Amino acid sequence: MSVSQNEGKQSIATISIGGKTAEMPVLSGNLGPDVIDIRKLPSELGVFTFDPGYGETASCNSKITFIDGDKGVLLHRGYPIAQLAENASYEEVIYLLLNGELPNKAQYDTFSSTLTNHTLLHEQIRNFFNGFRRDAHPMAILCGTVGALSAFYPDACDIAIPENRELAAMRLIAKIPTIAAWAYKYTQGDAFIYPRNDLNYAENFLSMMFARMSEPYKVNPVLARAMNRILILHADHEQNASTSTVRLAGSTGANPFACIAAGIAALWGPAHGGANEAVLKMLANIGKKENIPAFIAQVKDKNSGVKLMGFGHRVYKNFDPRAKIMQQTCHEVLKELGIKDDPLLDLAVELENIALSDDYFVQRKLYPNVDFYSGIILKAMGIPTSMFTVLFAVARTTGWVSQWKEMIEEPGQRISRPRQLYLGAKERDFVPLNKR
Repeated sequence: MSVSQNEGKQSIATISIGGKTAEMPVLSGNLGPDVIDIRKLPSELGVFTFDPGYGETASCNSKITFIDGDKGVLLHRGYPIAQLAENASYEEVIYLLLNGELPNKAQYDTFSSTLTNHTLLHEQIRNFFNGFRRDAHPMAILCGTVGALSAFYPDACDIAIPENRELAAMRLIAKIPTIAAWAYKYTQGDAFIYPRNDLNYAENFLSMMFARMSEPYKVNPVLARAMNRILILHADHEQNASTSTVRLAGSTGANPFACIAAGIAALWGPAHGGANEAVLKMLANIGKKENIPAFIAQVKDKNSGVKLMGFGHRVYKNFDPRAKIMQQTCHEVLKELGIKDDPLLDLAVELENIALSDDYFVQRKLYPNVDFYSGIILKAMGIPTSMFTVLFAVARTTGWVSQWKEMIEEPGQRISRPRQLYLGAKERDFVPLNKR
């Protein structure tokens, strides 16, 4: 294959296979590497590409999120994630991802008010929770209830109408923390706490999680700021497994509630949404500080099969830009709560120090990632590990909905249909049962 420029200065990739040659346009984005448009490859050369996991394939155009893993860059609509996490409210980030720009004061006030007005759930949904066992995993409740919203809001299923798409987006983003908090309350046998219009998004979620009917609840501003940052840092992350699942489901014309439920199901997988829970399990297995040297030795031994969870990242080959903010937030939360004698948190701090100073980890750029710090923060805040992935889903719903809307509104959008490399039996004749 060779790449050249034609008279119009557009790059062209010339591909030769089996004596045939075809020219494919090379497309350039505003940031990131160029991509070869191979849509005519089957018709002109009679071949497809093979890319298991689609790790080297651009499946869509998008203006929402950009990641440069080598440089440790994460941008939302062009804004660095650190600037958003430090300075913005989650409501501002929701508006940004949905609309492409940060809101002005009037837009913010209107948007926040609309979002708040959609936080309540239909009263019949309370009955829906009773269909689950008390020991059901909160992700099962979340996945089932979000999918069931389509039965309560059938008007949103006609996605050809722009107003319906906007309404569905607001309903999903506003109601997901209520459903999540109620899923937790249900498994605890506690009374459901309704959302409050005087609280912002992060504060409301904490209230619905931890308030009790028998006593007033005052939101701790340090914890609310931490939750706001956690939501922002997990709001979107380009075309990952769950986001691609939402787009794949949405390409069929499925209603938005079903698409987001599909995203929740994909996030449920331990390889995707369970990383911060895996960090706490790792710390529990280590047990105490005296065991850390032996554990680190096992990590360095390639034949041991022991992994250091919460360090390094598949996408980021440098420091995870979200981890820097989460690290700061972690220390703020621990200081606010006065936590000094928790064995797991002590282990986490010791592991962090080792990873940032040990040449083995520094040379391999195995820095603590966002999952390492978020697991510590959530545990310190009293959120059980069963709710970690649920909280991830609450934050990521904004990104899923934004990506879904972008895909639906893309001119010429078509149903997704990946190809395959078939390795099964060749064509053969059927043999009757009595002759086999």
